[in-house]
Amino acid sequence: MNVKYYLDSTYLKTASQAGLSEAANLAVVKKTIAEAIEEGFKLVMIRPEQVSLAKEMIQEANSTLLVGTVIDFPEGKSDLETKIKEANEAIANGADDLDFVCNYEAFKNGDSALIKEEVLIGTQVGLVHNKTVKWIIEVAALTDKEIIQLSALIKNVVISNFKEENYTTVFVKSSTGFFKTKNDLPNGATVPAIIMMLENASPLSVKAAGGVRSYDEAIEMIRLGVKRIGTSAAKAIANGENTSNQY
Repeated sequence: MNVKYYLDSTYLKTASQAGLSEAANLAVVKKTIAEAIEEGFKLVMIRPEQVSLAKEMIQEANSTLLVGTVIDFPEGKSDLETKIKEANEAIANGADDLDFVCNYEAFKNGDSALIKEEVLIGTQVGLVHNKTVKWIIEVAALTDKEIIQLSALIKNVVISNFKEENYTTVFVKSSTGFFKTKNDLPNGATVPAIIMMLENASPLSVKAAGGVRSYDEAIEMIRLGVKRIGTSAAKAIANGENTSNQY
């Protein structure tokens, strides 16, 4: 099993979040992109304003590395018009994967209609441009029942409105990696959460993001059935090392 094929090497911090200058943070972004090219990872996941840079570096290296970015990150609270504007800008800049943050707070408040609309329109925008679309549900903010319900809702919208050939390019994704939990509880993918997602999102794909910190944990996720793993420690994981990275 080539674990690298499953890894989305991820760096999503702003300069202020990383405690770096803009120049130093950009250097980290460039290093992340260059490393993903060199290591042969599936994809590099970066912020929208860095997509053009990544595409330039990939083209110069004659690499097949994909570029993913996040939409309405990290809270997912923006209106649909804002989400779609961000998505279209990312597409114009060359993004291959669009990872939308689902408005999970609206879902928790009972507004399923809003979620259905954003999943329908957001997925449509991605698929019409032959992009992979992922919906981040933020498992740490949800109860087990809500994980099951939201995974199923996304699945039902997709299978009711799109062709079967598209199912493998629409994902339910566990986490942003930025959610603040109480008492240092896990804020990303856990085995129980991923199992619930797999059982209720199928036939859609599942991406485990946040909390996968070792080669063995990555292999466990792959054996459960996930198709992608988001991590800021992709090289360490691929080399069989453990890491303390939170995402």
